[in-house]
Amino acid sequence: MTEQSVPRTAQALKARRERSQQKLQHVGEALGRMLKTRTSITVAAVAREAGVSRTFLYEHAEAADLVEKAILKASGRRAQDRHAAQTAIDAAWRERALNAEEALKAAQTEILAQRRQMGELLGQVRDLSTPWQERDVVRIMTEHAALTRKVQELNGEKRSLEDRLNASRDNARFADRRIAELEAELIETKGMVRQR
Repeated sequence: MTEQSVPRTAQALKARRERSQQKLQHVGEALGRMLKTRTSITVAAVAREAGVSRTFLYEHAEAADLVEKAILKASGRRAQDRHAAQTAIDAAWRERALNAEEALKAAQTEILAQRRQMGELLGQVRDLSTPWQERDVVRIMTEHAALTRKVQELNGEKRSLEDRLNASRDNARFADRRIAELEAELIETKGMVRQR
C-alpha cells in the first residue's frame, strides 16, 4: 500500500460518514415535519420527504430507529385523535338524547293538559240542560275539532320525539361499543409494541 492510498481511504470514509450524518439529519427533519402536519409515516414517504433512498432507511440503524419511533408516535396520536373525535360525537348524541327526553316530557304534559280540557268541555256539554243555541253548538264543535287536531299533532310529535330518543339511545350504545373496540385495539397495539 502506498502512503497516498491510506489518507485517501480515510478521507473517503470521513466523507461517507459526513454524508450519512447529513442524510440522517434530513430524515430527522422530514419526520419532524411529517409529525407536525400529521402526514402518514411510511418508509417510502419518509424517503421521499427526506430525499434519501429506502435502502438507507432500512440499512442505517439510527435512521430505522428514528422512523420506527415516529411511526409509533404517529399511531399514538391517531389513537388520541380518534378517541377525541369519538368523545365529541358521544357528547353530541348524549345532548341530543337529553333534549329529546325533555321535549318528550313537555309533549306528554301538553297532551295531558289538552285531554283534561277536552274532558271538561265535554262534561260541560253533557251537563247543560238548557237548549243550545246554534252558534254555541257550532262554537263548541269548532273548539272540539281544534282540540282534537291539537291532540293529534301532539301525539305525532310525541311519536317523533320517541323515535328520536330511541335513535339517540341506539347511537349512544353503538358509540359505547365502538369506544370499547378502539380501546381494545389501542391496548393490543401497545402490547405489540412492547413485545418488539
